[in-house]
Amino acid sequence: MHPYPHTYVVTSQGTATGPVSITSPGVPPLTTAPPKEFDGPGDVWSPETLLVAAIADCYILTFRGVARAAKLEWQGLECTVEGVLERVEGVTRFSGYTNRATLTVKAGADQGKATELLERAERVCLVNNSLLGKRTIVANVVEQ
Repeated sequence: MHPYPHTYVVTSQGTATGPVSITSPGVPPLTTAPPKEFDGPGDVWSPETLLVAAIADCYILTFRGVARAAKLEWQGLECTVEGVLERVEGVTRFSGYTNRATLTVKAGADQGKATELLERAERVCLVNNSLLGKRTIVANVVEQ
């Protein structure tokens, strides 16, 4: 890992109507628009879905590191994050996030350890730690 601080640069471009293009050096561009709830088309990524996606993505990447350090072998991890957007004290913001994580491990794996690592990954996820709002983890371990 490179020493801190890390800097990330994203450029967005748009006009009075239509989609917005998001670019960052070295990665494919994305097209965004408002979600249906804000009268957008609902068929492309929006700032709201990108934010919630960042939580889900960061969680799995964080779990990889936590599990590797703890020497936990696992088969797969599915993470569904639900973000609730509402008016709080006169400001529209996400008030909470629920992460439903299902980890698949081999039969006979230490499920208690696996659950503890799922919960630890939620606590140390840098995107989670950068946001306001109540965080909830619903961790489930299944054997394959």
